[in-house]
Amino acid sequence: MMFQGSENVGKAEHMKLISDVGGTVNGSTTQDRTNYWEVVPANQLELALWLEADRMRSLNISRENFENQRDTVKEERRLRVDNQPYMRVVFELKDDLAYSNFAYKHSVIGTMKDLDNADLDDVRQFHAIYYRPNNALLSLVGDFEVRDALTLIHKYFDNIPAGPAVPPLDLAEPPQASEKRSVFEDPFAPFPAYLISFHIPDRTHPDYYALELIERILFDGESSRFYRSLVEEKELALHTFGGGDGKFGPGLFFHFAQIKPGHTVRELEQEVLSQFDRLLNEPVTQAELEKARNKIKSDFISRQETVREISDHLCMYSMLFDDPRLLRTEIDRFLHLTREDLLTVARKYFTHAQRSVIEVYPKNGKSG
Repeated sequence: MMFQGSENVGKAEHMKLISDVGGTVNGSTTQDRTNYWEVVPANQLELALWLEADRMRSLNISRENFENQRDTVKEERRLRVDNQPYMRVVFELKDDLAYSNFAYKHSVIGTMKDLDNADLDDVRQFHAIYYRPNNALLSLVGDFEVRDALTLIHKYFDNIPAGPAVPPLDLAEPPQASEKRSVFEDPFAPFPAYLISFHIPDRTHPDYYALELIERILFDGESSRFYRSLVEEKELALHTFGGGDGKFGPGLFFHFAQIKPGHTVRELEQEVLSQFDRLLNEPVTQAELEKARNKIKSDFISRQETVREISDHLCMYSMLFDDPRLLRTEIDRFLHLTREDLLTVARKYFTHAQRSVIEVYPKNGKSG
């Protein structure tokens, strides 16, 4: 609905105004935040700021727009989740099984029942609470004079009321006492699959950095431990991926694999657990650690290649750490870690009690 018009901008005109000057525009929503962005020529900065301010101040939350976008979200759910193999497991059932706190347990896009029960007044109230200056971060990156940009920001945003205080959000997750397991019959899955997840701390926790390095060692590329073991050597899986799920609060470190025909969930699980046991019982090699560090360095450089990526990360560091300068310096927190540090962190989180497992079978075709 944020692209459906506001007091001074007609329906769908926001995108057209940006594209007409040679810019691009979009937005995204995760479990932690919603972001909107424009990339425009430097001489169109005022246009971008005016557009954002106008919809923050006076979004057109009409019945027509509401019903139209409800149908759009339903179709998006069908396309990306309901009618795609394994996607309910990766995007929804993983969290539903592992979490007790509703904050991360529920689906981001919502179920069809949620969407059917949504009310126009709910949307208006949500916008009034959360889409206000006191709950927003604005980041500008590019060719402009700071003084001129600040003048424009004050011009267009100063008259928008801050709104009420944002209600506190409790993300606390109680400790998991024992393994959780479930079975899901997927009507679109061609083959069985397996997903395992472990609870890990929030994005600001010092252990985040070791877990990121572990992710690279286990899952990043065809030379990673899991790809070599499950796909190349033992040929148990057709496809495998995993890692931290990117939440700002208490997160999950997970692994998903599509099982190769002729093999079973039990065979694959045995090898998966063997790989995690190896991680707990012996340090990674120095070569693996150096390779993981190099991948982190590469990611660090690539995320600063465009103004949009830099701007997005400045918002993230400001939101979580109140320190946008970490964009340039956080890399140092990865580079001092040792093999023993990774072993200590792995033993802390990859335990039997903290894991959740989902066995996936084609509907009417279960085979363990």
